[in-house]
Amino acid sequence: MKMIRAVLRPEKTEEVVDALADAGYVALTKMDVVGRGKQKGIHVGSVYYDELPKVMIMLVAEDENVEQIIDIINRSAYTGNFGDGKLFISPVQEAYTVRTGAKGL
Repeated sequence: MKMIRAVLRPEKTEEVVDALADAGYVALTKMDVVGRGKQKGIHVGSVYYDELPKVMIMLVAEDENVEQIIDIINRSAYTGNFGDGKLFISPVQEAYTVRTGAKGL
């Protein structure tokens, strides 16, 4: 299993969530976050924004589904501009459902 964390533009979040749902990946967590990438924020006129609003989507998937999920997120979040986002993939050793105590996804 893998944990996929995607930090995305807020205006692209629903498009990404809908595309994931259409492909059968409906279980996820979504959080509002702030941060900056390599560009260290953005200048708009004389105003400098050090941290920018983003949304982080997190989901856990079986190893064989990870590449498809990455492709879906990349296609639906893409604008071609700086700040489109970043994906982080981490191993998940185990997962449990609190209500039932069942192990696995």
